[in-house]
Amino acid sequence: MDTRRALLDALAADDGPVSGPALAESLGVSRAAVWKAVEGLREDGFAVESTSEGYVAPDDPGYSGPGIAFGLDAPYSVAYHDRIASTNERARELAAEGAADVAVVADEQTGSRGRLDREWVAPSGGVWLSVLTRPDVPTARAPLFTLAAAVATTDAARQAGVDARIKWPNDVLVGGDGGGSADDDPTGRGGRKLAGILTEMEGEADRVGWLVVGVGVNANIDPETLPAGATSLSAERGGPIDRRRFAATLLERYAALTASPGALDEVLSAWRERASTLGRRVRVDTADGVVEGTAVDVAEPGALVVDTDEGRERVHAGDCEHLRDAA
Repeated sequence: MDTRRALLDALAADDGPVSGPALAESLGVSRAAVWKAVEGLREDGFAVESTSEGYVAPDDPGYSGPGIAFGLDAPYSVAYHDRIASTNERARELAAEGAADVAVVADEQTGSRGRLDREWVAPSGGVWLSVLTRPDVPTARAPLFTLAAAVATTDAARQAGVDARIKWPNDVLVGGDGGGSADDDPTGRGGRKLAGILTEMEGEADRVGWLVVGVGVNANIDPETLPAGATSLSAERGGPIDRRRFAATLLERYAALTASPGALDEVLSAWRERASTLGRRVRVDTADGVVEGTAVDVAEPGALVVDTDEGRERVHAGDCEHLRDAA
């Protein structure tokens, strides 16, 4: 384990100051190594306090790689960037280098994009991250990872005090649950967009080689700087959130949902419980035409089941619009 992480864990496990010699003994390193680790942590934004009795754990680890990794109950290393073109792009580069189980996190993205190459505004203050994994699953199950990321993002938002819901397949929204008026939902999206997810992968015909799930969350951002119909966590809850804790919660939940084939089997039910699309009239633009009707279910590996005038259809990909209920 990295000495700095081990030192933080040791400090966090103690209610009071811990002396340098005691830390050196428990970690199996020299006192000089303890001092170097403390200085490195301070450079990374950890306010490790020195007292006459020893070192004290920082109260509020910052939004940084070590900050997010501190206490993280997920099997990912964290590669943090203050500014980067795209976390998904960087994750793909790491995949080409043979890496796995890495969360690429950025404070700001300068070249981000959403589905269908749509522009995605990603200024400082958001939570922009991509998780690179090499799951041992058939390529046919890859869409479940997108749904798992939507569930994880929704759960992190709810823990932060924002009642988020999922619009099929990968938008996390706030509000708009009951159809509402044009004033409530000017975009016709079905709510105010809080987050989006973009999944990319490479593999053989029957097996995933690597998979990158990118999540973009409008966290502590003024919604007036965002596109029409978008919102942010800080705007919805009336104050800023702890981005470090939010990112850690999201990563931990995603890891739990995708830990094994058995865990993946539970993703659909978790998605259904958090969905705003099911039970709504929808219009889905697909490559084969428009499907319109009532969304009644989501089926493996993430297809939307729609009751139409011509019968029940499964839609595997497309742009979904929530239609307002008839007056």
